[in-house]
Amino acid sequence: MSANTQVNAKERNELARRNRIIKAAVQWVLAVIVLLIIVFPIYWMLISSVKSQEEILLAVPTFWPREFHFENYLNVLSRGNFAKYYWNTAVMTAGILIGQVVTGIFAGYGFSKGKFKGQNVCFMIVLGALMIPLQVTFIPLYIMMANWGLSDTFLGLILPSAVSPYYIFMLRQSFMAIDDSYIDAAKVDGLGRIGIITKILVPMCKSTLFTVTLVTFTDGWNNYFWPKIIARGESHRVLTIGLAQLQNTFAGNETMNNHEIMAGAVLAVVPVIILFFIFQKYMLTGYSKAAMK
Repeated sequence: MSANTQVNAKERNELARRNRIIKAAVQWVLAVIVLLIIVFPIYWMLISSVKSQEEILLAVPTFWPREFHFENYLNVLSRGNFAKYYWNTAVMTAGILIGQVVTGIFAGYGFSKGKFKGQNVCFMIVLGALMIPLQVTFIPLYIMMANWGLSDTFLGLILPSAVSPYYIFMLRQSFMAIDDSYIDAAKVDGLGRIGIITKILVPMCKSTLFTVTLVTFTDGWNNYFWPKIIARGESHRVLTIGLAQLQNTFAGNETMNNHEIMAGAVLAVVPVIILFFIFQKYMLTGYSKAAMK
């Protein structure tokens, strides 16, 4: 019996080992497939940005450029005011970030640690704002900006996005996860509300701040719909609008300069990719902390 028991134990161990190997192999295959789906469009954009227009239009696509045309990037920078679009986008994104950080921190504190009448109702209204897309509210927003004389201005680009329900929600969840004993101890030490927020809550929620700031930066940098409406002139045009201007049509033949469009797209996504690689370690931590409450 003991011998049979040992044989059965070995068979079970061998079966368990095979199952682990098969499971690991399946996970690796799925991971590689998902990675290819995500990375391939980026790779195709990069190699297309250094191809010639003729090579891009070949019936059989080439997965590596026959000749490298780095002058595509110089052509993009010299075409129109692409450098100006970069500056306009940076100013708009910085303004949106500052507005959302300030309002998000203080509103998050009020909804998490503050006590006032109608607190839950107000927070439900904030959550409801998450469900309303800009396409529903852009007409009254545009009329408001026009009446205030903010059409085709940086302030008109920034104000409608200066407050983010998503930012408020994330910081409220993170602040709720902090024990009130820290705040009580800070009050004993003589800290006021501003000191509690800036010296206690914000440092303890650093990962969440990095996460929502990166998401906000990405949304602001890639913003197209509102700048297209409010920035009618060249002086306040942003990158997303500038990329659309790179498309040319000649004599109705719809001949497009795809190589330059791809080069412009690469230049546009470089800041987002750089920030992502710098702050990616904070993202999962920030989301997990926000989900604790």
